Amino acid sequence: MPKIDAPENIFFSLLGKKMSDNELIDIFPVAKAELDGHDGDVIKIELNDTNRPDLWSAAGVARALKTYESSEIKKYDFFSTKEKELPNEGRMVIDDASAIGIRDFSIGFAARGKSVTDELLVNLIQSQEKLCTNFGRKRKTIALGIYRSDLIKYPVHYAAVDPDKTAFVPLAMDEKLTLREICEKHPKGREYGYIVSDKPLFPYLYDDNGDTLSFPPVINSARIGAVEVGDSDLFIELSGPILDDLLLAASILACDMADMGFEILPVKVKLAKETKYGNEITVPFYFQNTIETTTEAVEKKLGLAISAEDCVKALRRMGVEAEADKNVVKAKCPVYRNDFLHEVDVIEDIEIGYGLENFIPVMPTDFTVGRLSKEEEFSRKVKEIMVGLGFQEMMYNYLGSKKEYIERMHVDGKDAVFILNPMSENYEVVRPSIIPSLLESESVSAHAVFPHKIFECGKVCVKDDSDNSGTVTKNNLGFLYSDSQVGYNEASSIVYTLMYFLRKDYKLEAVDGDPRFIPGRAAYIIYNGNRVGVFGEIHPEVLTSWGSETPTIAAEIELDSLL
Repeated sequence: MPKIDAPENIFFSLLGKKMSDNELIDIFPVAKAELDGHDGDVIKIELNDTNRPDLWSAAGVARALKTYESSEIKKYDFFSTKEKELPNEGRMVIDDASAIGIRDFSIGFAARGKSVTDELLVNLIQSQEKLCTNFGRKRKTIALGIYRSDLIKYPVHYAAVDPDKTAFVPLAMDEKLTLREICEKHPKGREYGYIVSDKPLFPYLYDDNGDTLSFPPVINSARIGAVEVGDSDLFIELSGPILDDLLLAASILACDMADMGFEILPVKVKLAKETKYGNEITVPFYFQNTIETTTEAVEKKLGLAISAEDCVKALRRMGVEAEADKNVVKAKCPVYRNDFLHEVDVIEDIEIGYGLENFIPVMPTDFTVGRLSKEEEFSRKVKEIMVGLGFQEMMYNYLGSKKEYIERMHVDGKDAVFILNPMSENYEVVRPSIIPSLLESESVSAHAVFPHKIFECGKVCVKDDSDNSGTVTKNNLGFLYSDSQVGYNEASSIVYTLMYFLRKDYKLEAVDGDPRFIPGRAAYIIYNGNRVGVFGEIHPEVLTSWGSETPTIAAEIELDSLL
């Protein structure tokens, strides 16, 4: 979970009063936070919600606490909407079509009127890093740069350029380097250059004089991009492939800076392609939707009858503007949030705003006896058989990377379920198959004595249009057998033995076109006329992708279909 450091003087200044540790411990759950101790005059805060990037800063947490205590929603008057565009006074960002498909969008806003101090600069950099690293997936979807606005001649231009012909002096260096050289020589280039280094052109940000602002998402220039203590005119730019994420990050930082005393100045952005907001927007831009719920839904979810008027009051304590129409509550998502995806999100805010202490614990009135489900009983029987066949049971995570579940398996991944805005690319896909997990274990087991025989009974998740959620979760068996002489016959023998002890009659059907297996050396398992599994010899190209050299067989069977 995200952790932030908040200097006491900045945090309590934003909060409007000082609070003891005990008081902070009591009220922090309102902001889904916990007090993680002190480091001198710095308050250490741990956040417990990855859907609220607006809370990943001292200003965000202070805003949530202050609003909860006062029920006063702070108004931010610098947001444009589809219906209302604020004047930009000539400040403009122009996106060039050359960046489409490389890093599609660049947006920005300006700020002035507050002199940057050491603590304020550290706080801004921390907010920048949290938004880019956590919310922006280590700059893959959001990269944010802060610049000295008084050195910029507007409009600012964003384009994709030749990495070998475009050069500038990057931050923390004195040497002029091309964009490609920055990826090779600069510490930030070695860390983040991979994001764009495989592209024919690299993103580049410059002003109307041709002076460099940055090479996003890697590094700022050493002149315009080097904000110093005492600066009071700033330009904030964000780039990435997803416009809504950029707009939200811009809104969060704009509100944080406004709370710190900056005057926020809108910037007009001419986009290189048509979007649902058109091809011109003025940032900061309000784009969120209104969500409705009912008092009946609130009572059903929370177990407590709360009137529509009390729901509105509770939402105000959470910074949410709302209105009641009989039993319907309409909630307008705050400008710095975009986590209202369903009415349950509004109900959660009602719960917190109403006061968790107002929900009286109730003892269960029904007495039930715990017992194993038929699926679990069947799974345990399968495990006993596999152990009897000499296999060792394994247990794996259900989330992994696209590289593991799709690329190394040489499959198209069309049925895979992806996580929206994952915290890390290592956990961006819900496991569609057990076989990649088994191959991962095999890839690091070359030193172990052969044969290697492992299995897992676990869950997988794939897309399914027939289900109202669009996905279906299945209980599967997967096993892997690796040895110098192993082949199709051994796989067929194991499947036969398993199905014999399960008392299941089955047939086999030749596999055609599964890139995971060697052609002609794999078969589908047919039970009651349906395909319930597959087994065969793993294709050498798949083994090579995993760094394995020993012949390997594998199988995967849908246990639910055998019940």
